[in-house]
Amino acid sequence: MKSPQVLTVIIVAVVFALIGYFIAGPIGVDPATVAVSVFIGALLAPFISKKEVESSKGDEVKTLYVGNLPYRANEASVRSLFSEYGNVHSVRLMKDKHTGKRRGFGFVEMNERDSEAAISALNDTEFQQRTLKVREAKERPERTDEAI
Repeated sequence: MKSPQVLTVIIVAVVFALIGYFIAGPIGVDPATVAVSVFIGALLAPFISKKEVESSKGDEVKTLYVGNLPYRANEASVRSLFSEYGNVHSVRLMKDKHTGKRRGFGFVEMNERDSEAAISALNDTEFQQRTLKVREAKERPERTDEAI
């Protein structure tokens, strides 16, 4: 017996082939040729896209902790600093919720392979007269109702 995923692929391919067959007739193209082409394309598409997904697994995003940031540093300057080592997905600088002033640390999200280079290059280096502490961020512990 075939797996449900294979059956789903076949059903989708047949549906696309039927759609291609009925659309091709009115526009003057041989419907059988279009139907077969669409059927083959629909059968191959899941396997082609699956390979692309597997090859992009190395591009997982890693969050880095950046400590001892100068209070005058902003997201743009931190992004610029880290982008020298790879693609930066996001920069979050923490602020005090009561005063709105920066707290001197933040988080940078980068591709996993780029993050290692950034950690090696930027940890214990000077940025705007402060020595940065850069490392992989720890997972945030789950909040419980008791902690609130």
